[in-house]
Amino acid sequence: MAVIETRDVVKRYQTGGQTLTALKGIDFAVEPGEFVSIMGPSGSGKTTLLNLLGLLDDPSEGEVLLDGEDVTGLSDKEQTRARKRTIGFVFQNFYLIPTLTAQENVEIPALFDRDPTVEDRSVDLLGRMGLGDRLDHRPDQLSGGQKQRVAIARSLINEPRVLLADEPTGNLDRETGRQILDEFVAVTERDVAVIAVTHDELVNEYVDRVVRLVDGYMGEDAPTATGAAGGSTAHASSGSDSADQVTADAVESAVTDVVGEESGADEVDDTEGEQS
Repeated sequence: MAVIETRDVVKRYQTGGQTLTALKGIDFAVEPGEFVSIMGPSGSGKTTLLNLLGLLDDPSEGEVLLDGEDVTGLSDKEQTRARKRTIGFVFQNFYLIPTLTAQENVEIPALFDRDPTVEDRSVDLLGRMGLGDRLDHRPDQLSGGQKQRVAIARSLINEPRVLLADEPTGNLDRETGRQILDEFVAVTERDVAVIAVTHDELVNEYVDRVVRLVDGYMGEDAPTATGAAGGSTAHASSGSDSADQVTADAVESAVTDVVGEESGADEVDDTEGEQS
């Protein structure tokens, strides 16, 4: 069974009095342990699809399923619970908290779980990432590749079944990018599905499958030339701008919300204040 799936998903945005369709009937499924890249030009709908897969946004039509369960239209609390249980996030810009050590950053998603094994698991994860001697280092003491490894370890602390990576090699040099992709391959060997949204052709040397997304269409439905089947690039880009705003608004929520609904908004705010 697919660990994550979309069925005939459509996403529309209202922009300047116009309705722009960013995704047009997307059918997409990933199996446990599969490494898939989603590629396409800017404005093709990649960010929109990532938002939907990460339960950061809801489709206008169609269904999103986790482990065969329809999770479309869940409440905010239910989405938080589902993300925490199933989904890990790795972002291009890392989103590490600068005042925390590598180990503390990894433990953030489990901060309010009262799980006595969290410390041991964070040490183990950082060790697997080759950072066993960097546990007490803060982000400004780490290289770009080391920061990305911390971000990967953080995404795995709750033992997710799906890892969503947004341009994971975008801020890295070639050698470091290959090292990070090796880490993703190692993750899939533990039956975690990895989905990378990227422009980087290097990623395709490591994945099991490449999915093309163009003008909101996927695979065989995708046009071979811009605008050939389903709208102009200008419309697609406008839709992507709306999608990027969803991501920008949701990134901090995805990093802090994922600690679980038990924390409550006030507790998260207080914690961030203490860390400042």
